[in-house]
Amino acid sequence: MTSFPSDTFDNAVPDGVVSFLRDTGLVPPGVAPRFTALTGGVASDIWKVEAGDRTFAVKRALQKLRVARDWQVPVTRNVSEVDWLRTAAKVVPDAVPRVLAHDAEIGAFAMTYLDPAHHPVWKAELAAGRADPAFAARVGDTVAAIHAATAHSDALAKQFANDALFHAIRLEPYLEATAPAHPDIADALMRLSRETLAMKVALVHGDVSPKNILVGPCGPVLLDAECAWYGDPAFDLAFCLNHLLLKCLWAPRARDGFLACFDALAAAYLARVTWEPIVDLERRAARLLPALFLARVDGKSPVEYITDENDKARVRRIAVPLIGSPPSRLSDVREVWAKAFSSEVDTGLREENASR
Repeated sequence: MTSFPSDTFDNAVPDGVVSFLRDTGLVPPGVAPRFTALTGGVASDIWKVEAGDRTFAVKRALQKLRVARDWQVPVTRNVSEVDWLRTAAKVVPDAVPRVLAHDAEIGAFAMTYLDPAHHPVWKAELAAGRADPAFAARVGDTVAAIHAATAHSDALAKQFANDALFHAIRLEPYLEATAPAHPDIADALMRLSRETLAMKVALVHGDVSPKNILVGPCGPVLLDAECAWYGDPAFDLAFCLNHLLLKCLWAPRARDGFLACFDALAAAYLARVTWEPIVDLERRAARLLPALFLARVDGKSPVEYITDENDKARVRRIAVPLIGSPPSRLSDVREVWAKAFSSEVDTGLREENASR
């Protein structure tokens, strides 16, 4: 596979990636690197690279994403991700990995490798029922700090003018692809997509999800900014809060903890909003939230842990009315969600305990 026969690969690594690492000096002459495939999600290949006494990570964007439905996105998003990481590092240096080298032509970059032993993935922590509201608050604070530092910047708006990319990788597969399954709210979803794309306020990560957040010794570390876009910061807030609600279905015993994390993250984030009226941002986030959790069962990228049809039906029963009559506060969505699931989850737990 490679022109360096002594190199060791745990899976197929393109020649261009190996050449890039050698050309930048990350892999010195005479050193045989070892590549170990890491979990790259649906959008990228990621490897841990060991070269002599140096260990780092390499990420390469994919043109066709690994989902059931056809979903293709330009690999130029790799450039935006690197630019986002470098911009965020100026604001919250401990909250992002350091970029070591970048090759825009092949859509790959190298960054510091963060050992899972000291940087577990937040999603794994939540899956195990370890819901820490204090950590969730730090996530909200970190994301808000980036938004605050980048708000109303003409230079960043020009640098991250990624409307087409954000539409292709977020708004179309989530909001717009969900619309055909729900004709009664299709217009509302399409309008929400257009209005979100039109907002130009701050630098948006676009994928603030527990799977892209590490629980580091100095606080949260944000990864995978492939969707970076200068637009509506409410999207980042709603996107992350959405996952905390959905986790109630994945690990129902930790439901109260997930809701506490929801409250803590939202409160910490909103406390730092200075770039616009808080009520305006919260209203946009509250409108996005039910559309996003509906998209995770009926859009192009369904969340992998909601497979039970009854759970999908529950999500639809909650989301559709909220999209039809949009709420103005995040707490409105949270309370509807909590009430809808509390009796059903409690009944399920009672039945489970009775069968033991």
